[in-house]
Amino acid sequence: MSIWEAILLGIIQGLTEFLPVSSSGHLVLFEKILNIDTPTLTFNVAVHFATLVSVCTVLRKDIIALLKKPVQKLTLWLIIATVPAAVAGILFNDLFEGFNDSGITLGIGFLVTAVLLIVSSRLRAGTIEKENMKWYDALFIGIMQMVAILPGISRSGSTLTGGLFRKVKKEDAVKFAFLLSIPVILGGFILEAYDAVKSGFENIDILPIIAGMIFAGISGFFAIKIFVKTVLKGKIQYFAYYVAALGVFCILDQFIFHIVL
Repeated sequence: MSIWEAILLGIIQGLTEFLPVSSSGHLVLFEKILNIDTPTLTFNVAVHFATLVSVCTVLRKDIIALLKKPVQKLTLWLIIATVPAAVAGILFNDLFEGFNDSGITLGIGFLVTAVLLIVSSRLRAGTIEKENMKWYDALFIGIMQMVAILPGISRSGSTLTGGLFRKVKKEDAVKFAFLLSIPVILGGFILEAYDAVKSGFENIDILPIIAGMIFAGISGFFAIKIFVKTVLKGKIQYFAYYVAALGVFCILDQFIFHIVL
């Protein structure tokens, strides 16, 4: 992998990890469009670590507050909401990863994301603060996050929709969605790091990895800022139009064009 390919994949990873457009779906598409080899485990570990740093940087005040007082309702809600995705990831991750090569499954996933975003844009503003949710609110959001294991479905989009559907305030629904992403990204980072250690670190080209990390971290930081502003201004439907068009393209490409998939 060249430095420029690493920079491009890093930017795509950072932006799509937090914008409601599905990072897994975009990485598959860009790898095929640009004929880029599938990134190594080491590269994946590096960019996931970078995006983890970016979300922790943006939410540092909320994270520090949780660390200062770990025994509180919000901690419990985050644990409850993490369980469904964790269980699904352990049991079905290998199964669903095989769907990434199919334009049909990617297209359907993008279309599902578009529907979720349209629904979230039409929901009335809630009044519940994230600390005052009930356990079943957290579980519902966790189930919505679990759905995002399917290719093309955005994790941030599905968890945001889950929070807004349960009448959580917009700002708190966004913060909860991003706080919930931390254990998921951390879990993926740990698993990939373990696999990388098992497979060995021979023939590692360090410069593309560093470049990918830097640009993934920077783009991830700005993606979070953009997403928060978009949600608060009630403009989330613009992301829906984008992923809907992408979903239609993927399906048509599978059956007619045969350009990418």
